[in-house]
Amino acid sequence: MWANSRWKGSLYKEDTPANDFLAAYSQYFNSVEGNTSFYADPDSLQLQRWAEQLTADFRFVFKMPQRFSHQLAELTQADLQQWWQHFAPVHPYIGLIHLQLPAISGPAMLPQLAKVLEWLTDKAPVAVEVRHPVFFDKAEQELALNRLLQQYQAERVVLDSRALFAVAATTPALLDAQGKKPRLPVHAICLSDRPMLRFIGTNDLELNRQFYTPWLAKINDWLREGKNPYCFFHTPDNTLAPYLCRQFAADLQQPHSVLAPWPGEQQAQLALW
Repeated sequence: MWANSRWKGSLYKEDTPANDFLAAYSQYFNSVEGNTSFYADPDSLQLQRWAEQLTADFRFVFKMPQRFSHQLAELTQADLQQWWQHFAPVHPYIGLIHLQLPAISGPAMLPQLAKVLEWLTDKAPVAVEVRHPVFFDKAEQELALNRLLQQYQAERVVLDSRALFAVAATTPALLDAQGKKPRLPVHAICLSDRPMLRFIGTNDLELNRQFYTPWLAKINDWLREGKNPYCFFHTPDNTLAPYLCRQFAADLQQPHSVLAPWPGEQQAQLALW
């Protein structure tokens, strides 16, 4: 996400208008999860406005609509083609298409998933997120899924929610996050040159560090191998998500624009003078 007014005074200046959030966000982050596309298609004018705000190296990871991912058996090639064409203004900025499947989608849906990957992967790289427990068995079912994804050069999303569930749900935000996010085994999988990690943390940044520390070596290994990892970080209400990203980038010891001073911080410092 990028449209978060809570980030005024830190990532954004206090007077940043909502229509400029994406442009401001893209000065410090080079990718974003497009979660809004999961619930509804942005209108054409909105897509055009987004395209006009971005630099050439910025990448969206758009979620496929819930009406597709949760009704996969009914999805047709014509449905996908129409959806893809609707996003034409931002095609140059799409890094991955994120297909997030519900927990009820098990091995029986693999033939239909193969069709969807065949239709999509000639348009953009695809990352598939699964939540059915059998796909974490380290045996037949997981191997079948991974082989299918590799066949189409698709990636498997790695979701790490261990930090989120390591604390008691003592706030409304934590209760909501723990109620919505899955609690699944973490398998550090990379099936393509675009591995994708989703880290779901808490508001305790030091606790988050304990859980993401093993990822520092893994991400650096992927970078040395010439891969282009996508890493996204969440906190319960995402107020501290930019700070979690920044802390991870600093610990990764790789140059990144998120480590530069943020406009809101500079504005606050000037106000002190």
